Order: sequence, then structure tokens, then C-alpha cells
Amino acid sequence: MDSDSPPGTGSAAPAPGEEGGAAPGEEHAAAPVVFFPTCVVDAVTPQAGMAAARVLQRAGLTVEVPEGATCCGQPAWNAGHAEPAAEVARTALQALAATDGDIVVPAGSCATMIRLFWRELFHLEGTPQEQELAATVASRTYEFSEYLHARDLPPRQAPDPTPTAYHRSCHMLHELGIDREPQELLGAAAADVRPVPAEARCCGFGGLFAVKLPEVSVAMADEVLDGYVATGAKQVVGCDASCLLHLEGRAARRGLELEFRHLAELLDDAPGAEP
Repeated sequence: MDSDSPPGTGSAAPAPGEEGGAAPGEEHAAAPVVFFPTCVVDAVTPQAGMAAARVLQRAGLTVEVPEGATCCGQPAWNAGHAEPAAEVARTALQALAATDGDIVVPAGSCATMIRLFWRELFHLEGTPQEQELAATVASRTYEFSEYLHARDLPPRQAPDPTPTAYHRSCHMLHELGIDREPQELLGAAAADVRPVPAEARCCGFGGLFAVKLPEVSVAMADEVLDGYVATGAKQVVGCDASCLLHLEGRAARRGLELEFRHLAELLDDAPGAEP
């Protein structure tokens, strides 16, 4: 769970390749990829954002980061405050709407907010023009691993011998239905991925959930971490910086020797990859 449950169910945008939804790059082949780094990546794990941009570039894409695209408004939305959520998200909406090309987001939770819940948010607190822009931006938005999966990457020259556990983040798995893509990217990178018990278990972060119910949040993190340690994993790889930060903090408090990395960082460090 990488955020609290949002107020309302939203209206899911068609998944890439489904009726009404374009496959990555299908409609905007000549345009640069618009990279929305998210506020967590930008402020706390910028190395993950830089790695994602480099990996996209190695896949033959031109990457641009739109000025003014800051926060998607998810924290306020998840807390039930639609008006301040729209006020925050409006800046990012205008910035993204002013661009052309596919929008790639290195976080399942933020991709979910833009692709599924912006239309509901701006239906509640936006103008008709903003509602139209939100729908258009949603149709152009892809999570990083989902987008990259459809691209040809340079083959990894040597396997990564580090025992690895893959962490499934809740929004990405349950809201976007993305599971196979990041795992196949790990396989293509020759990572030593270990099967984990209760593989779809929530890390306990849940945005404000971890603040409101810290004891429950810690217990959930411990259960997930115990499962990873039992596999002999030395690193945990995921696609949501918020989940990884939560688990990393708890692991550090417990003295566990685990490294936490965004999928983009592992792909960027592939032996033989161009700098």
C-alpha cells in the first residue's frame, strides 16, 4: 500500500494495448518522452530519477522534464481533501498538458493518481477545461517499468549475482495491474531474483496510514522484511520510492543488512551499459 485509499473509485484509463489505450510510443513516436519525476524521487531519491532518465535514453528515447511539474496532489487527495489536492495538482496538470509525447512516471502510486484519479479530482474541483486536460494527460501516462517493457534494451553483459527480492507496491499491482513487466525486466537484466512468501503483501507505508497507525505500519513492514531476509536476499528492488524508503528505514532500525534500490537503478548499473 503506497497510499491511503482515495475518496471515490475513480475511472481507470484504458491500459496500454487495450481498446481505447495506445501502446507506449504508438501515438507519440516522434515526440520526446515527458519524464515526471514525482516529488518523492525529486526530493529524496534523485538518483533513482536520474537512473530512470538514463535507462530511457539508452532505449533510444529523448527525455525531457517539464518545468513546473511538481506534485500530483496525492497526499491531500488520499486524506479526503479534494480542494487542496486540486490546487496542488493543477500546477502539474498545466505543465504536463503543455507537452507532447508519452508521460513516464517512476512510481506506481503517482502514475495511478494521474491516470486514474485526476479525472475524478478535476470533476469535483476543476473547470470543464481542466477535466478535458486531465483526461488527455491520463491517456498519455505510463508507469516506468510498463513503458520500458515495450522497448528494446541493450542486453546485460553479465548476471548480477546479488540475491534480490522484488517488492510489489500496492497501487501499481492492484490499481494499474502491473506485475509481469518489472519482473521480466529483472529477468532480462539477469538478476538473481528470489521467490518470496506472501509476495503481494503491503509494506505498511500507505502514505498517511504510517503516520496515523504507526504500530500497525511497523508490524506490516516487519512481516515483509522477515520474508525477504528468509530468502537470503541482500537487496530489495521495487518501483515505488515511497515503499522502498519505508522498508529501508525500518530495516536500518532493525540493523538488517539489506540494500534498497529502485528498478531503474539496477537497470542503469547493468554491466556493459553505456554511461
